[in-house]
Parts: sequence; C-alpha cells; structure tokens
Amino acid sequence: MGAYRMWVELKMEKDFTFKLLFVVLFLGVFVAGGFCLEDADSDAVVYIVTLKQAPVSHLYGEEFRVKGHHHHNSKNRGSGNVSRLDKPSHISHKHAHNASSTSRMHNSLLRKVLRGEKYLKLYSYHYLINGFAVLVTPQQAFKLANRREVSNVALDFSVRTATTHTPQFLGLPLGAWAQEGGYETAGEGIVIGFIDTGIDPTHPSFSDNTPERHYPVPQHFSGICEVTRDFPSGSCNRKLVGARHFAASAITRGIFNTSQDYASPFDGDGHGTHTASVAAGNHGISVVVAGHHFGDASGMAPRAHIAVYKALYKSFGGFAADVVAAIDQAAQDGVDIINLSITPNRRPPGVATFFNPIDMALLSAVKAGIFVVQAAGNTGPSPKSVSSFSPWIFTVGASTHDRVYSNSIVLGNNITIPGVGLAPGTDSMYTLVMASHALNDTAANDMYVGECQDACSFNQTLVQGNLLVCSYSVRFVLGLSTIKQALETAKNLSAAGVVFCMDPFVIGFQINPTPMRLPGIIIPSANDSKILLQYYNSSLDQDEVTKKITRFGAVASISGGLKANFSLSAPNVMFYSARGPDPEDSFLDDADILKPNLVAPGNLIWAAWSSGGMDSVEFEGEDFAMMSGTSMAAPHVAGLAALIKQKFPNLSTAAIGSALSTTASLSDKYGGPILAQRSYANPDSNQSPATPFDMGCGFVNATAALDPGLIFDTGYSDYMSFLCGINGSAPMVRNYTGESCGASTMSGTDLNLPSITISKLNQSRTVQRTLKNIAANETYVVGWSAPYGASIKVTPARFFIACGQQQVLNVDFNATMNNSSPSFGRIGLFGNQGHVINIPLSVIVKISYNTTNS
Repeated sequence: MGAYRMWVELKMEKDFTFKLLFVVLFLGVFVAGGFCLEDADSDAVVYIVTLKQAPVSHLYGEEFRVKGHHHHNSKNRGSGNVSRLDKPSHISHKHAHNASSTSRMHNSLLRKVLRGEKYLKLYSYHYLINGFAVLVTPQQAFKLANRREVSNVALDFSVRTATTHTPQFLGLPLGAWAQEGGYETAGEGIVIGFIDTGIDPTHPSFSDNTPERHYPVPQHFSGICEVTRDFPSGSCNRKLVGARHFAASAITRGIFNTSQDYASPFDGDGHGTHTASVAAGNHGISVVVAGHHFGDASGMAPRAHIAVYKALYKSFGGFAADVVAAIDQAAQDGVDIINLSITPNRRPPGVATFFNPIDMALLSAVKAGIFVVQAAGNTGPSPKSVSSFSPWIFTVGASTHDRVYSNSIVLGNNITIPGVGLAPGTDSMYTLVMASHALNDTAANDMYVGECQDACSFNQTLVQGNLLVCSYSVRFVLGLSTIKQALETAKNLSAAGVVFCMDPFVIGFQINPTPMRLPGIIIPSANDSKILLQYYNSSLDQDEVTKKITRFGAVASISGGLKANFSLSAPNVMFYSARGPDPEDSFLDDADILKPNLVAPGNLIWAAWSSGGMDSVEFEGEDFAMMSGTSMAAPHVAGLAALIKQKFPNLSTAAIGSALSTTASLSDKYGGPILAQRSYANPDSNQSPATPFDMGCGFVNATAALDPGLIFDTGYSDYMSFLCGINGSAPMVRNYTGESCGASTMSGTDLNLPSITISKLNQSRTVQRTLKNIAANETYVVGWSAPYGASIKVTPARFFIACGQQQVLNVDFNATMNNSSPSFGRIGLFGNQGHVINIPLSVIVKISYNTTNS
C-alpha cells in the first residue's frame, strides 16, 4: 500500500503560513464512509448527486459579487515575501463554515440512506452546486434518487483537452494594451481560473519578479496553494495566486498513475501551462526552442493573475466529477474568469445537451458573476460538431493568424519542394542518402528501419556528412516513431541534416513545424515526396551484376525554417475547429443558439511549456511549445475578457460576451472575407467564405471590444426561462437548480443575445433585442441583409440613444420559400461616433406556407 502525503498551504491575512497535512492513500485501502477501495463492488461507479437545498452562491448571486465582494481595488497587505500569498479574511471564514456544515449534512444523508453499506464520497460541492460525488452501485444510486432531499443523480462522464506574435496580430500593443495603460498594467487585479492539466510554477511566464511595479494579490481572491513534493512551498506567488488538483474520480477507477500524472498541481502534460501563458503569461519572455530564438512571448493580459485547478491528466484525460469540483472551488475562491480548454467525450444524453453537471455548474458560476470561456472542440469541420452547448458559456473556435513557418529543399535538378520544420538550413549542396541504402551488415530485418529510429542500424561511413533521407509513416502520427529520435540518429551518425519523405499511406494529416537542432525538413506532401524520390533513384549508380549502389548522385540544399513568413490571408477558420449549428439534444435537433460565439487564434501558437510536459514528445525538455487547437483559442479570449473586466468592472458576464461578439471582425486583415477550411485532407485547397456556424460572430477584435458602444445583456433569470421553455425540461430544471418553472418561458431565439438564430421559421416571426449604451450619446442607423429564403425588417431604422439608456429593436422575419438549408444574414448598427455593432442572423428551416392547408 502506497501513501501520498499532500501539504495544503493556507495563506492567511497575517504574515505567516500554516499547513495542514492530508494523507491520501493510493493503490491501497482508501477508507471513507465505511468503504474500502480494495473491497469495492465490481459494479460500483461514480455518480454526481445534487440536493434540493440551494448552494452558497445562490444566496448572493451576481449582484452581490460585482458590487460587493468582487471589487478590484487591491492594496498591498504583504511583507514583500513573494513566496507567500496574503489571503483576505472577509467572507472566506463564512465559506469555510458553510463548506464544513454542508459536508457534514452530505455525510449524514449518505449514512442514513446507505446504512451499513459500502460507499465512498469523493467530493462535497457546496458553492455552485449543493451535492456530492460518490462511488456507489446502481442500486445504491437508485436509493439516493428516491430521497426527498435529492433532486438529481447523474452518472459521471469523461472529458478531454480540446505566443510570440498573436498579441501583435490582434493589435494589442497599440490598441487594447494602450487603452489599459500599456502591457505593464493590462489585466491587473483580474484572476483567471484554469481548469486544465496544471501548471509548471518555475516557468518565467509565471514569475512575479517585477520590482519596478506594485503587484498585490487581489483582495477578492481567497484561494490556497497546495504544497507537495512536486509543487513545493513557494511555487505560488503574486502572479500564480492559487493552485489545487482534483483526481478523486480518477483514483477510484484505478487509472491514476502517480509517476506520470502527478498528484499535485504540477503539469505533467504541458497543456495547462500552455493555455495559462496564452491568457496571462508575463510580457517579453524570450522563446528559445532547440537552441533557436523565435521572439518574445506575452499573454493577452500579462498583468492578470492565474489560479490553477488541475482536473485533467496526461494518461486518461479527466472526469466530470473532478471538473465540477474544480469549478466549484474556483468560484468559491473568487476567480473572475474561468477558462475551460476541455470538452466532453460525448454529447450529453437526455432532454437537452444543456442539462449536464458541468454546464449546470457553470450556470451557477455565471450567476455568481464569473465569465466562462470554453473551447468549441477539435471535431470539425462537419456540421453540429461543436462540443460546447449552453448560451451562458462563451464558446471559441480556432483560426489561423498571419505568421507561418516554412522551409524548402532545392534538388540538384533545380526543383524546389516546400516543407515544414523549425530548423536551420544548409550552407551548400549535400549528397542525399536514403536510410534504407545505408544499413550496416548487422541491421535487423525491420520493416520500419527507414524511419531512422536507431543509429545502430546504419553504416556511419555512408551517412557521415550527407543528408539522411528518412520515411515519415503513420507510426509518427501514432507516436510510435518520433522526429526527435530520428534527429538523434542523424546526430549520432554525423549527418549534415535530415529529410523526411511522406509515406503515401499518410493521407490528410497536417504536420506542424517541428523544432530541429540539425538542418532538416519534413515534406508533408506524398506527391512532392515522390518527386524527390524519383530524382534520388535516377541519380544512383549501381553495379550491374551485384546491384549494389556504387555512388549516391543526388544532391540538395535545405533553406532554413527559422524565420517567420507572414501570410496575406488571415484569419482562416481551421478545419478541426468544431462547427454549429448547436445541437440541442442527442438526436441532433438544432438549438436556437449560435455556436461558436466567435473564433480566435488557435493554430501554431507559441506558449510556455512544462518542464515535465509529455503531451508532445518533440517539445520534451523545452520551455516553449508550438501547439494547435481550440484549446489554444479559448485562452486568447479569456485574456481579452480580463482586459474588458478591468476596464468595466461592473459589466455582467453576458455584457462582456456581447462586447466581444458585436465588435468581432468579418474580414481578414486585407479586407477579404474570412475563409473556412472545409476538409481534413488538403484543407488549404478546400476553403469557402465562413458562415456564422463556422466563426460565430466573427474573429475577435481586441481593441474594438474595449469600446463596444452598445451591449446586449442577459441574466440568470433569462437562462432559467430559456431552460424552462424546452419541451419536457421542467423536472430537469428542478433537479439541477432546485427551482420550479413558472409561467414565464422563452425560446433560445428570444434570449437577448448578440445574434439571432432560428432553427425553424414557420412563415413569420418577430424577434426583439434590447441594447444598452455604455458609451457617450450617439445616433445609430440600422442596415441589414436577409438570409436566403427569408425577408426581414428592422424597426426603428434610425435612433438616438443617450449614455445609460436602452433601445428595443424589433426584427420581423418572413419566410419567402420552403427550404431546409441554413442561410445567413446580418444586421449592422452604425453610430455617428464610430461604433459599429454586427448581429449575425442564422435561419435553418424556412416554411413559407402550410402545405397541408394548401
């Protein structure tokens, strides 16, 4: 039986630290509530149980959080010791008391219902959800579900994880940062919580060593920093203000690997370190990878604070029970923004996708005034592939930015072939030697020897001083072979460089630039690889009798890939970025909600990497990594939301989302339409103009979002009316929120969102939107373009609105034909002070007349 000792470092208001020692027993007898893991019933699984009694946050809500508890006028309360976090005393003691009493109530209920039976309570949730996660049999779960105190019992489910130049591409230095007083203050006083794979606290992106500026921990934040062997005392500071980990659900399944997953906030994957630095990493951190300098990195809000809630792990991903515990704790600690670069592994079953433990916990977080950002998912480009569903969550898709790295190889016959590789070039022409032609006499009969994974297989005399040509097969895609190992082989053989030719069986796989210390290139096209091999074979001299090669005649030079090129066409929506329309249920009925909300840079993003990061073997041991995915796009928006929150501390979560949405760009940086990649194979040659189901409201515009002019606001009661408007949802609403549906309901179309989506337009419909002016007095003119198959009219077509006033727009839709293909339009509001508000329109099914009556 192995024991893991976890110190939790509690930072109090006085200048001292005290520690609580918890002993968590792994891989042995884990006893709680009369249950031993080693005696567990084989059919016991984890359930998330919600009680009817309201959680703590529902007693206060967003108004209390914004106006009282959650202010941002921090002051220094510390002694200057940067390894200590001075915690505010207000309301945290009250929360601790509530947590303790709630946990005792949960224990009492379990003992009463499961008298004498075995069970294991994993978590007590009390801040956003009043409930607990428990390992029980289905029969025991049924007993719990029948108790009058219990409102809902849900089966736990699995989840998965879904920048040197992007600040410039987004215009931050002369735009949003300038408005906030420069990068030195951008995001100050705002705490971003990351539900991810943890963080490497030693990375310079998270240092608080800024002696030139006062940098206090925000008073409204009351989180703690776990202290373990992997995450020692002093790991947290005034930048990284909190760190915890959550793994109880994973441990009960017996899949937690302590040597690989780290039972601490330390990041053994790399993903969490990367996302945290994209949003809030320090400014001006030098990016050096494989000995090459690629510029200086900065987060979107470099002065914001980071709180880490590790609930995902390298070896297995994560589970909802752990994620909900992390969300609940983040909200209680006082984060302003939650970033979720994770998505569920499957679409939630039931009445509607919105009714799942994670989304409902996030609804309570939004009620408490926390802005929630989530990755759309990497399952594009097919329709309805989005994995972030609810209107209270801000969903972000991934786009390109205008920086690309590329290199090329020039053959001796003057043919130039493009490729990828973050590698230096050669100084002249070198002889090409195919790996399969350089084997030594003792080489094993290995069909994969051409992948250059073992230097012992090759004759160094043949390779030394030449370019080694290796095969890039599907084994590289699967991680069975690596570029890193092939480079090590080339180095050990004293090769001048290495060339990777694409196996023809690797179809449609996008290869990202890979760091190389040697001159090198990966040829990503099977056709281009064929051209190189044809030249190579035609240049060989062979003995006519023995067929042995007597001379390698092919030569080539490699141009370096260390210097960035800047594309004309950017941004483009990436093929993997998940698409709308938003699926309302497991039957893929369409919701009247626009998803994604917008797109942000997510492809080829440089950001911090964990010293223990194992997610990408090519970046192992490096301080930075270049990664792609909607996971990288979401923290861009989380950081920009921090800038908005800093400038407008009293804006609601919906208003922050509105500011980002209505100001989003609709064109690339040269004025052309934003394009969306439509195919996994050859995505650059399969593009067409992006629709709102590809890019939501458009591409995030950081500077404009700080001066939106008009905003759309939506509150918790509106989301409740929306949920109650779903057919058959009343029991689920009551189960998850403890509240009963009243007479007031609304469809998703009628939510006051900065978009209008109608899944089924039956002849005609009038939709209202209410706008509030948060800028100076202004006169607006309204223009619009109607979706194909429909006509629209917006009234008033012109209006004056004073600062702080509201204006209602009426939008009349009429179907002009019967059509079931999605079509799109737009409403534009143009102010005489320069504000422009865009509202995307999406109509799926159009019915212009009743076919039965006709």
